[in-house]
Amino acid sequence: MNKVLFSHSYFMRFDPKQWATGQPYPPLATIGAAAHLRENGFKVGLFDTMFETTPETLIPLLQSQRPDFFVVYDDGFNYLTKMCLTNMRDAAFRMIQLAHQSGAVVIVSSSDSTDHYRSYLEKGADFVLLGEGEETLLELVTAIRRGNDNFEAINGLAWKRQGLPVQTAARKVMRDLDRLPIPAWDLVDMESYRKVWMEHHGYFSLNISTTRGCPFKCNWCAKPIYGNRYNARSPQHVVRELKMLKERYRFDHIWMCDDIFGLRPGWVDEFADLVGKENLHFKFKIQSRADLLLQENYVKALARAGCENCWMGAESGSQKILDAMDKGTTVGQIASATRLLRQHGIRPSFFIQFGYPGETKEDIEMTIKMINHLLPDSLGISVSYPLPGTVFYDRVKAQLKEKANWTDSDELKLMFRNTYPPAFYKQLHRYVHRSYGWHLALRQLGQLIVRPARVTNRKLRLAASILYQFPAAMVARLKLKRLEHGN
Repeated sequence: MNKVLFSHSYFMRFDPKQWATGQPYPPLATIGAAAHLRENGFKVGLFDTMFETTPETLIPLLQSQRPDFFVVYDDGFNYLTKMCLTNMRDAAFRMIQLAHQSGAVVIVSSSDSTDHYRSYLEKGADFVLLGEGEETLLELVTAIRRGNDNFEAINGLAWKRQGLPVQTAARKVMRDLDRLPIPAWDLVDMESYRKVWMEHHGYFSLNISTTRGCPFKCNWCAKPIYGNRYNARSPQHVVRELKMLKERYRFDHIWMCDDIFGLRPGWVDEFADLVGKENLHFKFKIQSRADLLLQENYVKALARAGCENCWMGAESGSQKILDAMDKGTTVGQIASATRLLRQHGIRPSFFIQFGYPGETKEDIEMTIKMINHLLPDSLGISVSYPLPGTVFYDRVKAQLKEKANWTDSDELKLMFRNTYPPAFYKQLHRYVHRSYGWHLALRQLGQLIVRPARVTNRKLRLAASILYQFPAAMVARLKLKRLEHGN
């Protein structure tokens, strides 16, 4: 039986912001691919880099297990891996080098390696899987085990032939996701994840995926793994996994890490019915779109199933910018969806993106006004980040010669020329958070004041927050003004 050691390139310690946030999730795609190989007769193991301090901690495992194959299989369901951070790329290169020196066949599957497979082959990878990887990986390791070196017949593959990179035709994405096994959760040191969650948040959250791909075509969104197709597991298959995870690991909360949750008509209703039938009690968060969230039956079913938080790709409060992004939604839909979610007890959260080409001061002000008027439960702010394979990237790639990726997720550097210099957008991020925090505390305090007149600890905390956030927001705005005028 051939030994396959799986890993991934996300070292949470190399991403200070995420390490401080303390929300680690197991590498879902990695353990999914491991389950697929194990089901087909391979012995599998996992080197989980999430809490490791250096790639060199791989060395003892390579020496003790002596795997035939070492597979760097990134978690394509986690948005952090899609960003292709250079800290993680360098870590992947080092693991590839170490595994290559150990004599293992080195295979890589990730968004970054799909876009830059030549770089990974140059660093010592024997093969790179292009796009969705499970079937390609199984065909590849089976061929090698049988001594077959005719790799031209395997779609979705890159390797070197006579010293030169070659690749085969693209592989079609899978449609029937139910035929894949449930991920190999048993390979994960679950108590390490539980400990971090409990210390930081007081509850334990796990991640699952119910779909692959996204049919919408926002022109800044890269989809090198699953593309523009949208395929879903059946509600029955998803609930079976949730039931197992609840019984075995006692989670409190789930992150449904799909790009868009429950897009197919009737899917969420059926899912909610099954959750109730199995007497499963848990809360979960999702990602969705403003236009989809205008369907009241969909939102009602989300609430019935246990959804407590919905992250919406709001992006901008300027319709001009939404249209330039090919977002396909309106500012009015964002407001309506926010109200509908709240009516059904679901907290709305916004993803906001500043710095898209053509964005002006007026567009920025409209976005800030939208945020402070709607006051989402949570706010995630980034700046436009060009990734290969997108219309947006093609527009600005000539400007990316010196730097094309962030080092970690908090760098927030604008890597192309725009209305304002990169330092402005970094400061804008700080100001918007301060301004939002002040307005949010004001609203919450106002809601408490209308209740019976007594001083409570919560009222005191909110008052203190207002006293802090207001001057902090003013200082941040002053700094922003100076950067706006080039000072």
